[in-house]
Amino acid sequence: MKTNPWLINLFNLKTFQSFYMPTVVRENIGLLTDKIIVTVKKEDYFPTFEKKLKEYSKTASIPGFRKGMVPAGMIKKMHGNAIFQDEVLRTVEQKLYAYLNEEKPDIFAQPLPLEKDLSKIDINNPSDFDFGFEIGLKPAFQLPDFSKESLTAHKVEVSEEMINEEISRMQIKGGKMTEPEVIDNEENVLNVLFTETDKDGKAVEGGVSKENSVLLKYFTPKMQKELMGKKMADCIVFQLGKTFEGDKLEMMLHDLGFDKNDKDAASKYFKLDIVKLGLVEKRELNEEFFNEVYPGKGIATEDEFRAILKDDIEKYWTSQSRNQLHDQLYHLLLDKVPMEFPEAFLKRWLQTGGDKPKTAEEAEKEFPTFSNQLKWTLISDKIIIDNKLEVTEDDLRSHMKEEVMRYFGQMNMGEDMSWLDSYIDRMMKDEKQVDGTYRRLITERLFDYLESQVKTKDKKVTADELAAMQHNHQH
Repeated sequence: MKTNPWLINLFNLKTFQSFYMPTVVRENIGLLTDKIIVTVKKEDYFPTFEKKLKEYSKTASIPGFRKGMVPAGMIKKMHGNAIFQDEVLRTVEQKLYAYLNEEKPDIFAQPLPLEKDLSKIDINNPSDFDFGFEIGLKPAFQLPDFSKESLTAHKVEVSEEMINEEISRMQIKGGKMTEPEVIDNEENVLNVLFTETDKDGKAVEGGVSKENSVLLKYFTPKMQKELMGKKMADCIVFQLGKTFEGDKLEMMLHDLGFDKNDKDAASKYFKLDIVKLGLVEKRELNEEFFNEVYPGKGIATEDEFRAILKDDIEKYWTSQSRNQLHDQLYHLLLDKVPMEFPEAFLKRWLQTGGDKPKTAEEAEKEFPTFSNQLKWTLISDKIIIDNKLEVTEDDLRSHMKEEVMRYFGQMNMGEDMSWLDSYIDRMMKDEKQVDGTYRRLITERLFDYLESQVKTKDKKVTADELAAMQHNHQH
């Protein structure tokens, strides 16, 4: 009997298709979201399962049996299904990551498994199994042409008034506290009891009652004038919003347990009972004081002290100006680089991918902040990679050394620093320390690069104006 050549070819084709059937299939299921199906065949996992079952029987410790002499049937009955499932899942994971390593899709985080009834992975029914996973793909995007961008560099000019205020603050900080009998100075410290009342001074049942310390100069000029000459045990009734202004009102509202923007709370009345008065006698401006503020600099005169202090204040506001410019650069990139995300995938990842599971509502609430952080990470990583910005091991060591020198220099540890290199060696073995230092340095290099690419125009502002800009742009 002759065999039909056509049937032979058909049989060989089916055998070929079965043998070479792809074990990983990928399909798009949404915006930047793909599904991956991993198929494991019995021959992929069963030989290894049987081998592990035998190995387990040699090491298992079961009462009534000598170690290594437990019957294989008993091991299979007691632990076989768990070992079987573990081996199937291990094989799935192996195939999944082999595929990802070969194809290298640009994905977020890790693949998320789709629901699977593990009870069907049964030792008594070894067969082929399919497992589904979801992956979120990173978006493609274009950076703006930085040479066409113009930003404002806000500059603070250090005035004599600013220097005087800083010197006064230092003198008070190092001064001696006295207890005057009456309020006679804007620097008086008032230890007071605030009691919530009606406008006639009658205590409100269940109202706020709290002791606090307040400098006289924190009150409005009108209230300062009214308080002058008051002494311990005197009291006065006032309305919060008419007694404190601006940031001082916000501070008092917060101290009394209200929201700093609560207008209703600002209209409340309080009785102020003076419990105690204080006044700091300012330190004298002499060499002893200069040496305490700037040890080792040999400052002998007030003019020298003021010159060094002015330089420090200028450095501080130069740094704050750069921080504000960096904030502009940050928002320039976030606002001018359109980017889409696989939202459903990322929200599901937020629920399951962290240390602690989150509800769908929690993930939804966190997503806007999370997506902004993610967007910034993608943008900054692209700039760093495209422009070959880097931090070397020598950079890390040098920065750590500067930090240590600054710290121990303040403690006046002397000139013998022979221990420093071994100390830095230990720091370099601390992964958390190295990672934190790397992140700071690479961020500095990133913003240094961005600053060099954009045009800036200087604009003079006051210290308060610059501080307000930074207060209103936190991220």
